[in-house]
Amino acid sequence: MEGNEELHIKRSDFPDGFLFGAATSSYQVEGAYLEDAKSLSNWDAFCHSEDIDMMHSLGIKAYRFSISWARILPRGRSGEVNPAGITFYNKIIDNLILKGIEPFVTMHHFDFPQELEVKYGSWLNPEMQEEFVLLAETCYKYFGDRVKYWITINEPNLFTNAAYESGDFPPARCSEPFGNCLAGNSDVEPLIVMHNMLLANGKATKLYHDTTHGGSIGIVVSCLMYEPLTNTDLDREAAERAFAFNIGWVLDHLIYGDYPEEMHKYLGSRLPSFSLEEKNLLKNSIDFIGINHYSTMYTKDCINSSCSSTGAHAIQGYSSPDVCKERVDEILNDVKRIEFHSKYLAFLAKSLSYEWLQGYDVRFGLYYVDRKTLTRRSKLSAKWYKDFLMNNIDLIDMKALGGRRSFQNNVMMLRNG
Repeated sequence: MEGNEELHIKRSDFPDGFLFGAATSSYQVEGAYLEDAKSLSNWDAFCHSEDIDMMHSLGIKAYRFSISWARILPRGRSGEVNPAGITFYNKIIDNLILKGIEPFVTMHHFDFPQELEVKYGSWLNPEMQEEFVLLAETCYKYFGDRVKYWITINEPNLFTNAAYESGDFPPARCSEPFGNCLAGNSDVEPLIVMHNMLLANGKATKLYHDTTHGGSIGIVVSCLMYEPLTNTDLDREAAERAFAFNIGWVLDHLIYGDYPEEMHKYLGSRLPSFSLEEKNLLKNSIDFIGINHYSTMYTKDCINSSCSSTGAHAIQGYSSPDVCKERVDEILNDVKRIEFHSKYLAFLAKSLSYEWLQGYDVRFGLYYVDRKTLTRRSKLSAKWYKDFLMNNIDLIDMKALGGRRSFQNNVMMLRNG
């Protein structure tokens, strides 16, 4: 399916139980509702309600959204549950169910109460595990009767590297040569943070399985594909290492109860260890694995050969840069996104049968949002997705759409916003 080749793909190519949906995170859509002692505003609720109506009109059957930890438990274990936060999410969940949309709820998507950072350094401290368990317990208590699909933590590998290795995410901890931060240790702290997150995931998962709600719970990993830059043994081994240090880092313990062998080999005593009790807690603990797949990276060996900062890897992704009003029509006519989705779904169907950091600088999603008025305007890809879900389309002629190339997005949950 190269170039301008026509694609034969339709909704009925997928099993009946295969859910197509949309996804957002609380950081992307809710706003800083507590800023300057600000309470919940009419816009906080309105934006979600409008999103739900638009998803319903598209025929979407699933919506993955995240809970804002600070909205539910502003002070963690030191404070009380915020009733307004519970009401906020109850309205979202009830509206989704009313529209026939299955809620997929992520409990932790990068953000947490700042008080936990000030109090004991958040995820660098094992106490954060118990803080997260309280969040999970609260979510199950108030939402578990209607939410049957739970995600404990979103992309712990992406968050850990960005927040504690390169220092791009808060709390912005790192050390040279990975980044220039006021404090941190890029060689050690990411390992500690991930260890605490994985144990928190295990404890929250066990807690859910001990309830009577009968749903499913899992974890989501940032899952890039790694290909060797050249067809040499060294670069192929580098690709395997990259996979182990990024994806195996999150998933291996769920199967084997421990980190990948490659990590033990290269990190030695720096790598935290699981006790026997912890291994038993973690192995086979989740019901599903979520994958956020964006692109492919090319890997080059830098252990046995010299590397420069250029040419070692490359990454491409599809998003739209923020533009002036004069170029809105260009965003709305997003034929590149249609080509990407149709190609991706075609290969996904074949296999079955056989963005935070940049804030508002780039635009993802099926709708254009006017940042001043919050007016939504559907893009061409929104109409295509609706036609696809309604099974009204079985042939995508990329020549007719402009024959352009594209490169990115989540597999089933398309960003909406």
